[in-house]
Amino acid sequence: MAAALLPLLLCTPLLSFAHDLRGPPPSPFHRRSNVPPQGFFNPTDTGGNMLTQVPVTFPAGLGEPLNVIISAFSDSDVLKDQETDGGLRNYFLSFGYASECLGQHLGDDQAANLGDGQGYLNETAVIRWDYGDPQLGSCKETIQGGAHFRFWVQNGEKADSGAIFVAASYEKPIADQHDIIYNGYNLGRDWMIGNATNQTSLIPTLNVTNQTTYSGRTSYGNYTYQTDVQYISGLLQNGSDGVNHYLTVAGNGINAVDGLVALMNVKIVERPASTSGAGHLPAPSIWLLSALVALTCPLFLSL
Repeated sequence: MAAALLPLLLCTPLLSFAHDLRGPPPSPFHRRSNVPPQGFFNPTDTGGNMLTQVPVTFPAGLGEPLNVIISAFSDSDVLKDQETDGGLRNYFLSFGYASECLGQHLGDDQAANLGDGQGYLNETAVIRWDYGDPQLGSCKETIQGGAHFRFWVQNGEKADSGAIFVAASYEKPIADQHDIIYNGYNLGRDWMIGNATNQTSLIPTLNVTNQTTYSGRTSYGNYTYQTDVQYISGLLQNGSDGVNHYLTVAGNGINAVDGLVALMNVKIVERPASTSGAGHLPAPSIWLLSALVALTCPLFLSL
């Protein structure tokens, strides 16, 4: 009797182990499957605002336009706030924008309400033009001024798209308190888009409409990104009311904000060669053991 039970006792744990080699079951449907076709939830539909809140303004209560959106239908790795694995920070580096000088945050935080139920939240980060130097170029931008942007992620329970909302502009040097240049919100948006789509000439800001599109590829860290852009209207007002620095940004028939938002869809089209997949396979000896179990245990169990 004991001899007959021995094969069963040996096979039972091995069969269980062999079953575990199959790994976890497939993931359930993604919880963001209800994202609208445009790739984001309109913040103003649920009490949000397409203007940020700037801490100290005169008059009080002024904000800056959220004039760029990275669609929730972009590559999932691009939507992760990281530099590794082709993430968002690596994507920014691919078109010449880097994190703040030596990792130190300078300036006052702005807040944005993306209508996702979280109210006004401070910016996730400020990203600055790196002047061709990914390590120290953002320090130069902090001092000399230039293109920069802040960003937020729409991920609250009321509107969990994962889309990235961006407030882009072009600022003066720190000696001028980082005031925004004339037409600097629209120009900051378009210079960001021009770089992200690898244009060979400046985007003609005064001629951009909600029919305008741009596409192009950029690379960094052995990742190549395809960026497709559609300018859209209906999210921002074409005007200067409530806009920070409106006295210097607007004028000569130009409003501080032209009412257009650049919607970006970003895909990773090339990745570095990787052998990481091999690490998910059991060692050959384990495969042999599994095969042995599969072949011999049914024979034992049928005795």
